Amino acid sequence: MGKVNLARIIAVANQKGGVGKTTTAVNLAASLAAAEIRVLLIDCDAQANATASLGFPRDAERPSLFNALFPEENDREGLAGVTHATCLDGLYLVPSDRNLVGADFELYGLENREFRLHALLEPVRDQFEYIILDCPPALTLLTINALAAADSLLVPIQCEYLSLEGISALIETMDRVRAGLNPNLELEGILLTMFDERTTLTKQVATELRDHFPEKVFETVIPRNVRLAEAPSHGQPVLLYDVRSRGAEAYIQLAKELIKRVVTDKVHTA
Repeated sequence: MGKVNLARIIAVANQKGGVGKTTTAVNLAASLAAAEIRVLLIDCDAQANATASLGFPRDAERPSLFNALFPEENDREGLAGVTHATCLDGLYLVPSDRNLVGADFELYGLENREFRLHALLEPVRDQFEYIILDCPPALTLLTINALAAADSLLVPIQCEYLSLEGISALIETMDRVRAGLNPNLELEGILLTMFDERTTLTKQVATELRDHFPEKVFETVIPRNVRLAEAPSHGQPVLLYDVRSRGAEAYIQLAKELIKRVVTDKVHTA
């Protein structure tokens, strides 16, 4: 019997908001799906921006991640009942809703509270090639659940000096999770977003990050792009909204770079 391939689970996280985290989760997932790769995107953020970005309006009646996380209170078992097809073939979504605001409170008193998401993902790992987790922009129990379940962490970062401090805090969090909850968690990579090559500050921050994290900063950078900002309001990933835009081209390139990295890592560990 051949070996079953399991999805690579990537948590897209940054404790600092406004760095292109959800934009990256949605458009990376869409670009992988466009390459005929089966992808599950899980919206772990109560703001539900990833959900809206794929054309799902706010709907308190729609089954969401909250229902799967707390089956004791909801007539749901596992992720199957809360997974939805999207506007792109091969891309599936587990949506969020405002109920996730109370998830930390609900999780707090539960046994194995850090591993609820991990338990949900294990039965579906053989159904996808990638599972992308869009994390909240804060260190919540949901974020810890995502890091405990993930194979790797992808960090979008805006090229400004305050971001350098933020990434240090996030790496410390990753190290603590690795020590106590998930020894296999690794840094997938750091992604430079809202990149403006005309400014000296952008170049300085990029250079500093590449010096501090050699081989972990993606070669692909995500430029400031009006089409990227517009696409969510149309409920589409940017490659459907405007495939010729610089933003779409950048995320397609990021998907290619990620695939190449993963394949290379598998060859080295084989």
